[in-house]
Amino acid sequence: MSFTQELRQRADGIFQAIFGHPFVKGIADGSLGREQLIHYVKQDYEYLNAYMRIYGIAISKCTSRDEISMFTEQISFILHSEVHPHQNFCTAAGVAYEEMQGYPLAPSAHHYIRHMLTVAHEGSLGEIMAVLLPCPWTYVEIGRKLLDEVQPDASHPFQEWIQFYGRAGGATDKFRELVDAWAEGATSVERARMAEHFMLSCQLEYMFWDMAYRQEEWPVPMEAEAVL
Repeated sequence: MSFTQELRQRADGIFQAIFGHPFVKGIADGSLGREQLIHYVKQDYEYLNAYMRIYGIAISKCTSRDEISMFTEQISFILHSEVHPHQNFCTAAGVAYEEMQGYPLAPSAHHYIRHMLTVAHEGSLGEIMAVLLPCPWTYVEIGRKLLDEVQPDASHPFQEWIQFYGRAGGATDKFRELVDAWAEGATSVERARMAEHFMLSCQLEYMFWDMAYRQEEWPVPMEAEAVL
């Protein structure tokens, strides 16, 4: 069993919880509310901006062109392709995508981004890959599961979202291969850190869905202060 297979097995309870989360169920049956969709897009737009910056940090630690190529391709994917599922949610919510950009981070999104940034600045390339992997991996599995179970047609409000992620996966497989290759040469201590980062990111993936579903905000509203 490969390192990433071991990680997936260890994290199966979290994956199953994500599959059963009301937000994911709401994608499946098309029942998500307008404000839930809006909150998700606002937060995910900022999350993906941070995700690309972490890819940039990873590139600075790469030692091969294959590694650089994978991260560069993923930056391009986010910039030019991953806007489409966002557009699907915005269309369903009746809002313009451009109006969903530039909002403050909710607590769970803030926590998730800071978790990844800490690993990116303090960890090895293997640790960075491990902390990033749960995001694409959970989305691919969600997409495939919904595509198989729902089989959405043009009448489904989230057909494009389901098909987009349900038909993805090649880049995630390559990502896993790089993580496995790194783990083979890593010490037991580094492998343990990689596993810890991966598991925490899985937990935070669940929290991100929950944040969007509950429209999470800070407990005490933060007002912008004038710059003196």
